[in-house]
Amino acid sequence: MPRHSQPKHAHVFATLQREIGSGRWKRGERLPSESELVDRFGLSRITVGRAMRDLQAAGIVDRRAGSGSYVSGVSAQPSLAFGLLIPNLGESEIFEPICRGMMASPLAREHDLLWGSAPSSGASRESAAWALCQHYIERRVSGVFFAPLEFSDASAATNQRIGDALDAAGIPLVLLDRPLHPWPEEGRHDLVGIDNRRAGYVMATHLLRLGCTRLAFVGLPNAASTVNARETGYREAARRFGLSPEQARVHRVDPDGAGAVATIMGDDQPHGIVCANDRTAGQLMHAMRRLGFQVPRDTRLVGIDDVEYARLLPVPLTTLRQPTQHMGETALAAMLDRVQHRELPPRDIRLHCEVVVRESCGAR
Repeated sequence: MPRHSQPKHAHVFATLQREIGSGRWKRGERLPSESELVDRFGLSRITVGRAMRDLQAAGIVDRRAGSGSYVSGVSAQPSLAFGLLIPNLGESEIFEPICRGMMASPLAREHDLLWGSAPSSGASRESAAWALCQHYIERRVSGVFFAPLEFSDASAATNQRIGDALDAAGIPLVLLDRPLHPWPEEGRHDLVGIDNRRAGYVMATHLLRLGCTRLAFVGLPNAASTVNARETGYREAARRFGLSPEQARVHRVDPDGAGAVATIMGDDQPHGIVCANDRTAGQLMHAMRRLGFQVPRDTRLVGIDDVEYARLLPVPLTTLRQPTQHMGETALAAMLDRVQHRELPPRDIRLHCEVVVRESCGAR
């Protein structure tokens, strides 16, 4: 029930019961004190005390005089198994720390995370992802974490097929980083990620405030919808600072190709380049060095993601840090909430990012 339609003590009861059932606290573990719960919920000690007495009466909590309240375990949910369906795990560096965040979460202690096996030799990513989806359906997993495919014309159809199959099987789906469908199509699944439009805007604004009056955006063709959103944010920042389209070019090219890089640096002569992600920035930086261009002397360079090697590039990269571990923890919490509350409307959960300034932008 929505909080406003419940008595206050019933809201506290339901919240703690749900958290205990999801495994946030293990059997026999001490719960927060009543004083801590008063601060958390912003309610009176009388209201919190009644909720704790109700939990004790329901056999969910054992209250011990002078010691506190402990989980009895009577009402705890059985261990659940969740499947990880991440076709780009080896190609996008953000997903491994997201998965580590899931496994490190206290909510994961009572549950299992299943990793799919590697695709057989010669199998496409699309066919491997579909096979893994079918495997999870056959196993009747409690939910699936899915990072939709990108970089091919067949990706959209495969993503749709996977989403439809899991829906038909009644298996909850939580999306990681990107939606199943590009904007403006409305999604029907929970999504945990960042505001990618804002990400592109923030990094372009960072360069503009450093005095850049000619910019370029570089990303791969056929990339995920997150890259399109970052490009949109980049364009909005350029317009806000009064740059014309000729002063804020967009390039969807292979960042490792000498011809493409020579064109960008020769025709645009950008003062700063916003890369769709850190991998693109790293490839572009190496290609520029091979052609004799230096960062940040000839152009300032920034990325998005803050993957582990960003600070280890020949010129440490200024970038926007994604809170990947927190994303994993949030995704698991969203999944457990979805398992218990199937009727909830789909949610977009967007986490905050921070700019990490290093040498590549010339600001240090």
